Amino acid sequence: MAFNPLFGQSIHYGADYNPEQWLHMPEILKDDLRMMPEAHMNIMSLGMFSWAALEKEEGVFDFSWLDRVLDNLNERGIKVFLSTPSGARPAWLSEKYPEVLRVNEKRQRALHGGRQNHCMTSPVYREKVRIIDTKLAERYAHHPAVIAWHLSNEYGGYCHCPLCQARFREYLKERYGSLDNLNQQWWNTFWSHAYTSWEQIESPSPIGENAVHALSIDWQRFTSHNALDFCKMERDTVKAFNPDLPVTANFMEFFRDYDYFEWAKELDFISWDSYPQWHVFKDSEYVAAYTAMNHDLMRSLKGGQPFVLMESTPSATNWRPLSTLKRPGMHTLASLQAVAHGADSVQIFQWRKSRGSSEKFHGAAVDHVGHLNTRVGREVIDLGAKLEKLAPIAGSEMQAEVALILDTQNRWALEDSQGPRNQGMDYLGVCLDFYTPFWRRGINVDVIDETCDLSKYKVVVAPMTYMLRGDYAERVEKFVREGGTYVSSFWSGIVNDTDLCFLGGFPGPLRKVMGIWEEEIDSLDDDYEVRVKTLEGLPFFDEDSYHAGFLCGLVHCEGSEALAFYDGEFYQGMPVLTHNHYGEGHSYYVAARMDKKFMEGLVGRLEYECGLKRALTTHLPKGVTAHERVNGDDHFVFIGNYGEHGKNIKLHAQYVDMFSGDTVTGICRLPPFSARVLKRIN
Repeated sequence: MAFNPLFGQSIHYGADYNPEQWLHMPEILKDDLRMMPEAHMNIMSLGMFSWAALEKEEGVFDFSWLDRVLDNLNERGIKVFLSTPSGARPAWLSEKYPEVLRVNEKRQRALHGGRQNHCMTSPVYREKVRIIDTKLAERYAHHPAVIAWHLSNEYGGYCHCPLCQARFREYLKERYGSLDNLNQQWWNTFWSHAYTSWEQIESPSPIGENAVHALSIDWQRFTSHNALDFCKMERDTVKAFNPDLPVTANFMEFFRDYDYFEWAKELDFISWDSYPQWHVFKDSEYVAAYTAMNHDLMRSLKGGQPFVLMESTPSATNWRPLSTLKRPGMHTLASLQAVAHGADSVQIFQWRKSRGSSEKFHGAAVDHVGHLNTRVGREVIDLGAKLEKLAPIAGSEMQAEVALILDTQNRWALEDSQGPRNQGMDYLGVCLDFYTPFWRRGINVDVIDETCDLSKYKVVVAPMTYMLRGDYAERVEKFVREGGTYVSSFWSGIVNDTDLCFLGGFPGPLRKVMGIWEEEIDSLDDDYEVRVKTLEGLPFFDEDSYHAGFLCGLVHCEGSEALAFYDGEFYQGMPVLTHNHYGEGHSYYVAARMDKKFMEGLVGRLEYECGLKRALTTHLPKGVTAHERVNGDDHFVFIGNYGEHGKNIKLHAQYVDMFSGDTVTGICRLPPFSARVLKRIN
């Protein structure tokens, strides 16, 4: 499962390091080299914002300082993710070549500044990036400290310049072949929007076309494709000098701009930047489950391969509305959560706080005081010591019997659908509704999209699959027919790849598999709820009644059985939860957004019927969860307490504590904001 021979031997631990900020203060760099081993750090991410220090003016390069830094790190056994610097260009480049400056949706060209605000279509920018990347690769592709390339930094955003418009039209020509086909697939007879030449097509804009949904979706597809093409250019440039050196690009939290499942195919391993808002929300489980779902997505992007937590903060960010400090133990708990869900490396942003500019107050291992003897520094050191003891876990896998469909292209279409809700479809929130009960139980979940293989799972959960792409519906039908259990929800099976509604009733091609017809859907005010009743004595549903809200589908059973019903509104008595036998398998349809207790009951039923495996066969109190990684015959359980109060967990087997080496049986004690890692004794 490991993506690199170095990974699988230890859990790597390090930080984002910016020595170019301190070249005029060599004593600072000496202190860094002394303190990194004290913090148990063995890897640094280096060079992502170094372009101006490497090429101070066009064609004039200076790598001497980077030579010294890499050699010094290598002498201390510290490895490096070496970055290409394309995420933030030097001012001379913007001044001399203004075409590299990005144009927004109102057709306004940006000034120099910020980062990731360049045109990825621009031949000039591509050539300048190719040159600096080539210089780096020639010099460092075989350096003993460098174990991987870190391409750019947080690729993102859109450019609407004439170069991008021309490339977008070429993309559409390749996709549709002819204008007649494009007009038909986009349904351009509506409002007389049919195009008669390719040059008439422009990207969506508030001052132009913004009502053709298929145009918006294809623009999103194009921008993801075009940015990936830029990324591949960088990848191919550096790999030309050492094909065996792996590459990554740091992804972001449920990022909307690009389709990460397409990007994952072109990278050797996945890394991402995680900045949860711990301690801000009243429900600590919400943040923990939301973050876990994102970790599971990153692990699933390459079929369960370990990933790298490339950025996290040991204390606070400085760019959110509230810069809330992590409470004692939270940095360790959050880092171990990442490892529990498949991370083989934990990196923090940043090693040392910048003295000036926009992130001078962002969290770091070394504060402005200049040493590690701080509350945060001591926890950074303690975490490093703990991660060293988790070497046997490196390269291990998570075995998931459940998959959650979270599809980026479906999200694009759903959020632009102008359907039952225009004040927010909350796609991620609805996905989290279905994910959280599995997470609470300690049942591993892969987070995949509609293109992924379904056959290896017992249960596939697919909330709000508004857009059914490609052959997804056929593969769902095969999955259920051959014995799988498929769970779908309201507002599913509505449109095809180009946002054309399915004819013949919803949920479109899944109507037969689900055994239902959804005739209408009602959108409710956020403060309004409809009571729901289940069949009397329905196992796992112990409440007298439940509540539906947000969206309520009006469903007719067509061979399925109704297990729960609306108990209010004009659709009183209509089904809310249906169950259908299809072939050797089963399907469930949840017609409304349901409360937490209802979702717990549904997942309890799925767990029992499908024999789903938990990490611990014990009751987990609120705020506590457990997840398992497996390495051959060795089973490792991560137990995390995300609450402000200590909790006791009753164990039904014998374990060894990976940190203390003690044998653990009976009651396992978890202080607030803490985690334990246990190895099961067979």
